[in-house]
Amino acid sequence: MARVRGQVDETKTEAILEAASALFGEKGALASMEQIARRAGVSRQTLYNRFPNKLEIGRALAARRSDAISAPLRAGGDPARVLTAFALGLLDKVFRADAGASLRGVALMSPEMPDLADAIYEAGPAEGLRRLAAWLAEQDRLGLMRVPDPEAAAEMFAGMALGHGHLRSILGVAQPSIDLEPRAAEAARRFLRAFAR
Repeated sequence: MARVRGQVDETKTEAILEAASALFGEKGALASMEQIARRAGVSRQTLYNRFPNKLEIGRALAARRSDAISAPLRAGGDPARVLTAFALGLLDKVFRADAGASLRGVALMSPEMPDLADAIYEAGPAEGLRRLAAWLAEQDRLGLMRVPDPEAAAEMFAGMALGHGHLRSILGVAQPSIDLEPRAAEAARRFLRAFAR
């Protein structure tokens, strides 16, 4: 079936994002738009039609990650289940085998491309924290938790869930062998105890 004029082929967009993620992990800021197009198997014109520059690719990658991690906040449910699922999403991203490469790639790009680093942080981690803070504020409003400062609590929960996992990923240090689900559940349980009504 032929595409309707103007219709975007999402498989090409995904191929571009996957290629960019891999190349940013390998080369940092040295990854070129031409290399991204070649690795994705798309023309340069297709790449530029979707993403005019690396900043927009970085923003899209970070937003995609933030959407995946914050999905439990939109799904609803009791606070323990939601926080456990959110923590598991964070841990999964950091403990995955390929996580370190992409995190190191962003870290490598930061000094050379501070605008890109800012865009990635704002669209990804900062957006995830804003969503978690909004969810925590709603839990406080509903009387399910007592969260006087949702922004600080959101950052506290992310740090509690990740521990040093994020730092180990960036540095390329081996992660300890842990079962992520009990770790996520424990972080949620302790956080809920600290912010209980």
